[in-house]
Amino acid sequence: MLEKKLYANGQKTFDIEKDVLTYYFKNGKIKAQGHLKNQKMQGEWRFYRESGQLWQVGHFVDNEKNGSWIRYDKNDKVEYSKIFKDNKVI
Repeated sequence: MLEKKLYANGQKTFDIEKDVLTYYFKNGKIKAQGHLKNQKMQGEWRFYRESGQLWQVGHFVDNEKNGSWIRYDKNDKVEYSKIFKDNKVI
């Protein structure tokens, strides 16, 4: 997950500050951001399009989807809203 440190253009692929992990696109904009605990995704994560627009908001417990997941279309309208438990839709 955290093996590749830099893109070919020199842009860092991720950054960890305290318990917040931020992934970046090669253009430097944020790709995803959320909490990391014991090298696992935890709690709310936000995912973005390369343009910087919010794409998804979801929740993890130990790298598995748990809780609400909402995906937005390019017009900022909800296109998907599901609840997960143990990585499965309920």
